[in-house]
Amino acid sequence: YCVEFKTESLSQHCALENRPYARWMQYLREGHTVCVACQPPAMNTGTHRCSGDGHNADGGRILHWEAVGNSRCRGTWKKIRQLEHCSCPLVHSFIFT
Repeated sequence: YCVEFKTESLSQHCALENRPYARWMQYLREGHTVCVACQPPAMNTGTHRCSGDGHNADGGRILHWEAVGNSRCRGTWKKIRQLEHCSCPLVHSFIFT
């Protein structure tokens, strides 16, 4: 499954990232919608959920995220909706880890 989030805030360290494999961090922006896929091995085998997916997060609750590969690139987002059938666009698509 996938979860759509609206990015609320992010640290300045995301924009400063210039390593080739991590340049995607430069394109994160406040207010953008991102799509995050929950796939093995991040998916818990018992619950079939990914940690941090915002399950039970409603009412515009602020959730925290951190980028893999640069722990100083972090921020907050709000869950928009969960999609059982992923149709994430190629841009602004991520995977839970």
